[in-house]
Amino acid sequence: MKNIRLIARLDVKGSNLIKSIQLEGLRKLGNPNKFAKRYYDQGIDEIIYMDIVASLYERESIINIVRRTTQDVFIPITVGGGIRSIENVRDMLRAGADKISINTAAIKRPAIISEVSQRFGSQCMVLSIEAKKVAQGKWEAYYDNGREKTGVDVIEWAVKGYELGAGEILLTSVDREGTAKGFDVELVKAVTEAVPIPVIASGGMGNTDDFVKVVNQGCADSVAMAYVLHYNKLTVMDIRNEALAKNINVRRYE
Repeated sequence: MKNIRLIARLDVKGSNLIKSIQLEGLRKLGNPNKFAKRYYDQGIDEIIYMDIVASLYERESIINIVRRTTQDVFIPITVGGGIRSIENVRDMLRAGADKISINTAAIKRPAIISEVSQRFGSQCMVLSIEAKKVAQGKWEAYYDNGREKTGVDVIEWAVKGYELGAGEILLTSVDREGTAKGFDVELVKAVTEAVPIPVIASGGMGNTDDFVKVVNQGCADSVAMAYVLHYNKLTVMDIRNEALAKNINVRRYE
């Protein structure tokens, strides 16, 4: 039985951790390194850093954040936002990232998925998909932090990303992100059924029931959470204990 990974998602702008609702209305929360260390101490399995500014000018900020995090946080770190080239990937890996998440550049030039996978291994290449529901059972992929339409069907894009070499998918529901109203389980289930690679469910967690539902019904391989951790609604141990109580296979942490 697979282990379900608990992942803390930290969206950053410049040197600040921020939180949004449906990827808009940003609120500054503080130093991302302190939050990452707190979640590490609580037993989080992985960390995702997402640079929502993603400009060339700001990229050094996220690199420095990753470098500082790896000084006292020893779990896998995924970094996304503004990754447009093999050189960008190399810089992030040298700073201490374990995996790279790519959305916009992959939409604009899908070949980068294969390039990253072939150069650094498929386990390094995480395809980030921002999904908005457009009809019953149908979602459109967005980019630029959920602002720009692509006209691309999410399920078809997930399958293509896998075929091009992505080793994992970070699936964010733009509709649910920051709302604490629960995951779009139908979306997660549709993607997990379409591809054989791990899918990280992101966007909407408000309580432990949401976690249980997206794992049991959506078949998520990992769950990314932000709101419930950043605002101290739940601790990592709260979530882990509830998962174990519901017979969900997660890493035991002492």
